[in-house]
Amino acid sequence: MVARIIDGKVIAAKLRARVADEVTRVQREDQLTPGLAMILVGNDPASEVYVRSKHKQTRAAGMASFEHVLPADVAQCELLMLIAGLNRDPLVHGILVQLPLPKSLDTEKVIAAIDPAKDVDGLHPHNAGRLAGGLPALSPCTPLGCIILTKSVHASLEGMDAIVIGRSNLVGRPLVQMLLNENATVTITHSRSCNLPQLCASADLVYAAVGKQEMVRGDGIKKGSTVIDVGINRLPGADGEIRLVGDVAYHEALNVAGAITPVPGGVGQMTVACLLVNTLRAACTIHGLSAPKV
Repeated sequence: MVARIIDGKVIAAKLRARVADEVTRVQREDQLTPGLAMILVGNDPASEVYVRSKHKQTRAAGMASFEHVLPADVAQCELLMLIAGLNRDPLVHGILVQLPLPKSLDTEKVIAAIDPAKDVDGLHPHNAGRLAGGLPALSPCTPLGCIILTKSVHASLEGMDAIVIGRSNLVGRPLVQMLLNENATVTITHSRSCNLPQLCASADLVYAAVGKQEMVRGDGIKKGSTVIDVGINRLPGADGEIRLVGDVAYHEALNVAGAITPVPGGVGQMTVACLLVNTLRAACTIHGLSAPKV
């Protein structure tokens, strides 16, 4: 048996198309154009690529995109003043601060300064707390993408055994809460967990988000399980070019799992699409409109 490949590129494209349709609808019916403000501090090459991609896809969905590029040595008070202005700006419905920030800045204070209603990264303590309490909240984009990809295979996750490998605030912890809200039975593990292969071998759903290349091997996966690989590890190839590998030994898992996401072409494709979803939802909530159909 060879696993079904979960094509994140195709699923993300369909999601972006639905967002664009809903943006057109709210523009026509409610004269509302959702707006996303992105803040990039410094000139980290990877961050610059991510922000360009987000800007391009935001505009392609019919939304307004506002970019703010600040020098790496910007004072924290200046960054907080910019965020305060965006919080008040009626044309801005989502605020995203590209991470990581320079070490001179306090990331927690910066995130906490964002209006929770505009926190489209889902990292504000207010949204994290609501998510943990099973209440409606703006959820982090990557875990949201993981849930959507899983539901492309399973209509319902209720009663399924899930394992999340990784405990970061960006992916692992919120993903656990989202799976619990889907009525899955969840085990959270990490790089220091004992007996990880045995724990994985009993899970219907495996989410690898620990940041260690090919840590999850094929012989530690339950036959027929669904594997969502969040990891993106950059390795030098034989020809000197950088190649990307996930946290799962893909070719090993391919012959065991029932369905699996590739790296690249899996979860990474969903993150920006879910950012657009969150921006649209935030705009509708701020203006008291019904939830968009995405």
